[in-house]
Amino acid sequence: MSGTSLQLRSRRLGGETSRILPQGRLSGPMPWVIAIMTALTVIAVAAGLTLSNLAGNAQDEIAGGVTVQVVEADPAERNRQAETALAILNNREDVAQVRRVPDAELAELIEPWLGDARVDDEAVPTPALIDARVRGAVTAERLDAIRAALASSAPAARVDAQASWLAPVFQAVSSLQYLALGLVLLLAATSAAAVWLSARSALGSNRETIEVVHHLGGTDSQIAGIFQRAIFWDAVAGGVAGLLLGLAAIILLGRQFAGLGAGLVAGGGLGVTDWAIIGAVPVLGVVLALVTSRVTVLSALMRIL
Repeated sequence: MSGTSLQLRSRRLGGETSRILPQGRLSGPMPWVIAIMTALTVIAVAAGLTLSNLAGNAQDEIAGGVTVQVVEADPAERNRQAETALAILNNREDVAQVRRVPDAELAELIEPWLGDARVDDEAVPTPALIDARVRGAVTAERLDAIRAALASSAPAARVDAQASWLAPVFQAVSSLQYLALGLVLLLAATSAAAVWLSARSALGSNRETIEVVHHLGGTDSQIAGIFQRAIFWDAVAGGVAGLLLGLAAIILLGRQFAGLGAGLVAGGGLGVTDWAIIGAVPVLGVVLALVTSRVTVLSALMRIL
């Protein structure tokens, strides 16, 4: 067979795409399946990145933080021990910064639980609170040293690392991050399975046509290329639609969480790199669809032809 004849048959083979894959773009289920999977993946990726930023910013904020509570029922004795603890911490070389939290600020913290009509100090004594920042890491040995320094002069003082308070929160955030990663992998596997089923279905319903084309000189690679071109446009259309849906959901959720104000949620914003990763989701989806369709078609042709 001459090269010219093979080229003519190759072009003819390319023109038979609509017969081998009769479903037009956006008329079959494949683009919509890809759009749904892409939208869910975009949301899952955005959630994982937000949780990562939230945990990272929170850990940076409380790194080196130590809290000293003076729990004493007598207001005068509580104030004396608090001032003594404040002076001792100020004189330590390993303490970079220390301040006593004002009573008004403490009152605002407990107001959501006690309401506007707060109980007087004699009925519900509020502990004195001291916020300190140490140089370097907050280790168990350093906490023990601070406790020992305060033991004699401020026996009612309780020393804790701020990170220990939020350890359960960080563990929960870490679990949610793994959940988001698992969801992304599951959605990728589901998308690949959908492409595999679509390619297998098209091969099965057009087997006789494919055999004729193959006998006319069409190679397995050329036949696979036809399926790849059809899947490519379906994946592009579905990927763009899914990205837009996912971005709309992210923006809507972002506005809802923005209303919560400061706190841990405020540190979960998405940066430029995060948005670039989110934008790469449909691109990776198209690559996954192309690879899956080609592998599926070539492996099937090896068995049926």
